This record gives sequence, structure tokens and C-alpha cells, in this order.
Amino acid sequence: MSRKKNKQKARQPTATPVAPTGTSITRKIVNTGYSEGGASYRKGSMAAWRPIQSSPQSDIDVNLNTLRARSSDAATGLPLATSAINTSRTSVIGAGLRLSPKPKYKLLGITAKEAEEWGQIVKEEFDLWASNKFCDVLKKNNWYDMQDIAYQRYLIDGDSFAAFKYREPLPGMPYSLRMQLFEASRICNPGVQSILGSISPWSVVVKNPDNGNRIINGVEVDADGAVAAYHICNRYPYDPTNMQIPKWVRVEAYGMVTGQPNILQISHDERPEQYRGVPYLSPVLEVLKQVGRYTEAELTAAIIKSFFSLFFKEQYAGNGAFPLQSAFGPHERVDLDPNVFELGSGTLNVLPPGYDVTQVDGSRTLSTYEPFTNQLIKQIGAGLEQPYEVILKAFNSSYTASRAALLQAWAAYKIRRVWFARDFTQPSYEAWLTEAVAIGRVKAKGFFINPLIKKAWSNAEWYGPVMGVLDPVKEVQASALRVQQGISTREKEAAEMTGTSWDENVERLAIEQQRMKDLGLALESVEVKDEQSEEGGKEKE
Repeated sequence: MSRKKNKQKARQPTATPVAPTGTSITRKIVNTGYSEGGASYRKGSMAAWRPIQSSPQSDIDVNLNTLRARSSDAATGLPLATSAINTSRTSVIGAGLRLSPKPKYKLLGITAKEAEEWGQIVKEEFDLWASNKFCDVLKKNNWYDMQDIAYQRYLIDGDSFAAFKYREPLPGMPYSLRMQLFEASRICNPGVQSILGSISPWSVVVKNPDNGNRIINGVEVDADGAVAAYHICNRYPYDPTNMQIPKWVRVEAYGMVTGQPNILQISHDERPEQYRGVPYLSPVLEVLKQVGRYTEAELTAAIIKSFFSLFFKEQYAGNGAFPLQSAFGPHERVDLDPNVFELGSGTLNVLPPGYDVTQVDGSRTLSTYEPFTNQLIKQIGAGLEQPYEVILKAFNSSYTASRAALLQAWAAYKIRRVWFARDFTQPSYEAWLTEAVAIGRVKAKGFFINPLIKKAWSNAEWYGPVMGVLDPVKEVQASALRVQQGISTREKEAAEMTGTSWDENVERLAIEQQRMKDLGLALESVEVKDEQSEEGGKEKE
């Protein structure tokens, strides 16, 4: 029996309807792309969300005074904000980033050993300048401490500044290079409006009458938008203790002859054509303040709940003397003024005639406080790239979870360390090295002849604090494997794990081993067993 095949008609392409001559077809417009998503104005959840993005000057510079003030207040008054700032500063800078000269010896035509010897000399010579308080114009801090100050103000204010100055050499200080730190608020537009502390959209950008350049919140830019100079005021915008007339000094951004920077801006831009930095806490200021208020309210409620106070109402007729008054000394009695109410721990309060107390339920539970605030702290930590375990210094989870939190935090710390080295430590080192070579204390052939040679001599790495170790055995095993596979070097691992120099370590170990040998002491080697391999072997058995 044969089956009949259904004949299928060939599909014809959809033809565009053609309207008769003199008529038109009305089509329904269909929204596409984000029109029904993040860009929708018809959805109830999105209809009232109508922000406007403007220029960096309108979005950032107009609001900088408020952001700086609130960020500074949070950093000094809110424990979470203080922890976030101090943790980042401690992890990124610590006691100061340390120099490790790495001249590119192949490009310079010298051997690796010569480069190593040159680096050791330069390292000690640089420390002579950096560890001396005379490197500071104010003679208050050495260069390592200045790192800490500059980085902290960069986090709180959004940016900080350091100017290179030169003074006469002093006994014990053969170098004339000096550095002076400035807070962000002192770099502002010339004019009284900057001192008054109020910035309007019309005063963010002013014109330099001498050359026609624009001055954007203290940063002068040329026709190309390149930074040309900085305008530094001799006083802070709001300083009741300083009544001197405000004056501004124009500092060229780069030297006309050398091309080297005259002033450093420690900042991290997030947008093109952005000339001033945003405070680190800006994205989470609102949540930080709300958590602080909630914590203060709960603390106040807990204190009031801990009070045990008795109120006595006077209702008898007599000579006006109340017998309980004799139970307290004059300084212990509460005020009987009806407009004054006092509350204390374990107090007996005597109420005047005609006053009564309505009992208020003092029961209060904090069962929801911790989980609720922890969720908010997690959001704050995510916004600051610091997990809440790191901000709270509470590692109550497993080893894997705690290490993951540390790794996330240290990924951000390392990036900020690179930024800070580019903006502050490396330019400072290059300025010092230039003087050291010029006065003959450091030998560097071809330093002033070829910019490429100068860059090769100036190459350096910067090491700072190391990540905390949760399991020392596992960390050392991982470090040894990285060195064995050529992924890292012993010098880098020593610097990152212990913050020490590998060269100094091995030299000291040689001295110690020789000393033990002279005393007839046995040199014992510690064998580190791989616990994971042993556990895996036991499981197989």
C-alpha cells in the first residue's frame, strides 16, 4: 500500500507590503535592544530612574569638597571606614616600599654580576637619602614615612601631591633633593571662591589670563588638554587658625630643560579627561553612614536597657521632706526640675508631686543586628575590593574560604601598590638618581646622553608588606614549586613572603653555618613532607 505524500508548498520570502499610490502604511514601532531592559522608561521599576551623566568636571569636581569632607569624617569617626583605610594602607605601604634596583644590564653592555654590584651600592646610597628626615622640606618625616602619609591622603581625598625642591646639602645629607607633601584641598583655582569652600559649576573651570589655558580645580591644562601646571594655595580652604591672605603659586608640571616632573600627583583616574581623583570611600559613603547610625542606635538602646532605675512618686501630705533623700549624698541626687530627666545605672529617681512614669517595655533583641549588618558590610567590602573578613579582621571560615578572601584583597592591594609606585616611588627614585649621578656619587655611563640608557639604569622593583600566611607549610611548598618551575625567583619569593632580601639571607646563612661548623654543631636539615600527597596515598590504600 503506497502512502500519499503531502505536497508542501515552497515558502516564499515575506514581501514588503506595497501601498497604493498616494496612500501610506502605518507600522507599529517595536523597541529593540535595551529599550525594554536597562534603558526602559515604561517599566514601573525603571520609570523614576532618570540619571544624567555629564563631564568629569560636573560629576566629580563640583562634588569634591563634599566628598572629601564626608570621607575624612568617615575615616575618623566610623570604625568600618577606618578599618578599610588603615587595612589598605598597611597592606599596600606598610613601613614603606623598599627599593630593589634592576638595571637592564644587557642593554647597558655590562654583566649580571656588575649590575648586581651596582644595584647594591645604589640601594645603600638611596637609603642614605630616604631614611633621613632632611629629605623632607619640613624635616618631619623620612621618605618611607612620607609614603604612608601620601597614600593615606590619596585614599581619603582622592589624590595627594608631592613637590620636588632643592636646598643646600647638610652635614650627613650630601643631597640637595627635598620633597614636600600637599593635601588635595590646597590645589585649587585661584580666587576667593575656592577659599570659601563652595564650588559651583561655574567656578570649577576658570581661565588663566596670562596664557589662556584652562584651570580645572587647580590643574592647569593647555589647548591639548595636557597638564601644564598646578596652582597651590598657601593655606587650606577652611582654616580659622590661619588668617593670612590667600596666595597661589603656579608650579610647572614638568621642567622646561630636563622634562622631569616638578610635582607628583598621586591619583588614579577612572574616566578620560579626569584631572582630580575621587575619594576611595565615595561609592560606599551612604551605606557606611547608615551602618554607623544603626550601630550607634543599637549601642544606645543596649546601654539604656542595662540601666535599672526606680521612680518614686510623692503622694502623701507632710512637711515636704522625703525620707529617701537621706539615702543619697547631695551630689548623688537627681534634679527635681520637671524639665530635667536623668537616667543612670542603678539610680533611684525621686519624682516631684504630680508626675508619674509610664512603663516602657525595655526588652530588646539583637538577633537580627549581626546578620543584617554583615550583609551590608559585605556590600561595602565588595565596593572597596576588600572582603568583609578582611575589613572586620575576622577569619571564622575554613582555610580555603579565608585564603580566598585574602587573595581577593591582595589582588587589589598589589594593583594599588603598582599605581603608587608609578606615581610616587619610581619618580622620586629617578629624581634622586639623576642628582646622584650628576654629583658623582653614583657611576652610570651614558646616563645623560641617551634617554634609553637613562631608563635602563633607572629600572627598579618595589617591595612592600607581604600577605599573611594561614598555613606556613603549604605556602613554603607553593613558593618552592614556583621557583623550581621558573615561574618566580628566590629573590621575589623572599621579598613577598618575608619582606627580606634573598642576597642578605643567603649571606647571613653562610655566616651562621660556618659559625655552627666552627663550634662543632651538627647542621640539621628539615624535611617538609607533603601532607596532601600522604593523604592521597592513604586514601588509595
